[in-house]
Amino acid sequence: MRFAGRRVLVAGGGSIGPGMGNGKAAALAYAREGASVLVVDRVLAAAEETVALIAAEGGAAEAHAADLTDAEAAADAVAAAGARLDVLHFNVGTSVRGGVAETAPEDWARVMDVNLTAAYLTARAAIPVMRAQGGGAMVFISSVAAVRAGPYAYAAYEASKAALGRMAQSIAAAEAAHGIRANVIVPGVIDTPHVTTVVAPDADPVELARARAALVPLGRQGSPWDVAQAATFLASDDAAYITGALLPVDGGLTL
Repeated sequence: MRFAGRRVLVAGGGSIGPGMGNGKAAALAYAREGASVLVVDRVLAAAEETVALIAAEGGAAEAHAADLTDAEAAADAVAAAGARLDVLHFNVGTSVRGGVAETAPEDWARVMDVNLTAAYLTARAAIPVMRAQGGGAMVFISSVAAVRAGPYAYAAYEASKAALGRMAQSIAAAEAAHGIRANVIVPGVIDTPHVTTVVAPDADPVELARARAALVPLGRQGSPWDVAQAATFLASDDAAYITGALLPVDGGLTL
């Protein structure tokens, strides 16, 4: 029960489709270790679904709808967490296929807004709360796309995730004196609804899963629980001396 008595905000705590996404698994993982969780998602029903799963296990959680690309909405979400915020877990993201030449300016801007600006606005709102209480932890979910090319062009997504990592490290350096830690998880090939709903909606699911698993040295896709367990470690006191880290959770994909 590493988070007993602690307040956690999971941004992107719903799921874009049926099944278990990274944000939903993280919210459940924090709650299972005693946290009171504020599940924030752009779609209220998605946040409420996660809250219902937590409640069914006897955990404490509330749902909050917010488009975190809006500064006022991001501030309201942090305020909804209450007077204390021990952990900010940021799992919001979107993607558009294409290289720089193929990516329309409006698509580029949207990916940057969702993946990077929303993280900046939410962290910016959370920092004064964490400073006032004497510390806190932030965990940002990036991607191996930040550090290596994939099987297809993904320029906006790659750039936004790389910038997210550097922003988190900037927070870590600037806020260390205030007891605030910021770390980044760099997931690899993870089996989530985002893959079948957004990345490859027209692919045969069985063949897609086989092809993705074949890319990984450990021979399987990762689970959202793999990401969630890494997150709860980095956010916990077990990682009290870790800040500014980029932790691969990728089955060896970046070796």
